[in-house]
Amino acid sequence: MDDMNRSMAVYRLEKAKTDIRSVRSSLENGFYETSANRSYYAIFHAARAVLVADGQSFSKHSGVIAFFNRDYIKSGILERKLGRILRDAFEIRTDCDYEDFFVISKGEVERQVENAEYFVGRIEAYLGERLGE
Repeated sequence: MDDMNRSMAVYRLEKAKTDIRSVRSSLENGFYETSANRSYYAIFHAARAVLVADGQSFSKHSGVIAFFNRDYIKSGILERKLGRILRDAFEIRTDCDYEDFFVISKGEVERQVENAEYFVGRIEAYLGERLGE
């Protein structure tokens, strides 16, 4: 991995961790849709960190999700649970952002936040091994 990809992977992982911190604040203040949105973006940025570590970059969410699932989940590099978390978070974020009259419950958001924290933690561990940290 070259220095640019390494730096970008670290940057994207830090961005994911920043989103995780903001998620908790939004949840505590009752901003459930915001919390669900930022949970997804924490997951998304963490997935992008993995991809850029291998020199991959995509401009669309669907490209990130498809490549991540194909090259890391289906290949067995990362656990299947992470693929489900990414897919579910994308669907919830899409519903929150685009569906009229969609209401997300506090319980659903709490699960989303837990999943995001788990996902980012697992990606941080994986990249730590890859980057030798």
